Amino acid sequence: MTKTLRAIRACLLLPLALLLAGAAPAAHAAPRHALPGDWLRLAVTRGDARSSDIRGVLLLCDPPQGHAHAARACRQLRAAGGDPGRIPRRSGVMCPMLYAPVTASAYGVWDGRRVDYTHAFSNSCVMGAETGAVFDLSS
Repeated sequence: MTKTLRAIRACLLLPLALLLAGAAPAAHAAPRHALPGDWLRLAVTRGDARSSDIRGVLLLCDPPQGHAHAARACRQLRAAGGDPGRIPRRSGVMCPMLYAPVTASAYGVWDGRRVDYTHAFSNSCVMGAETGAVFDLSS
C-alpha cells in the first residue's frame, strides 16, 4: 500500500472509530429545531389513521405568531404549562354525538422542556372544547 492510500484510509477510519467509541461530539443532543422561546408544531388529521387530510402550523409564542388565534392559544398554553392536555375543558359547550374522528398532535419546546402530545377526539367540536384555541387552525 502506498503512503497516500494509507493516509486516506486513516482519515476515513478515524472518524468512524471515534464515533463508535463515543468520543465524537454529541450532535444528537442538540434540539431538532433551534427556535427561540416557546414554540409548538401543531397538526390536525381528519379521518382515520390512514387519512392524508392533515393541516398544520408552527405556533410561536414569543411574540405570538404563526397561528390564526396565536395570542389566545399561547395564553391558554401558558396557563396549562405548555401541555395541551392540561387545558381546562370549556364549560357549556354542547357537541353533537357524531363520529368524525380527528387527531391533534403537538411537538416542540415549552419553558425549555420538550413537548410531545397526540390525542384522538371523536370530532372537532370535542377537540375544540378540550383544547381551546390551540388546535383551531381555521383562519
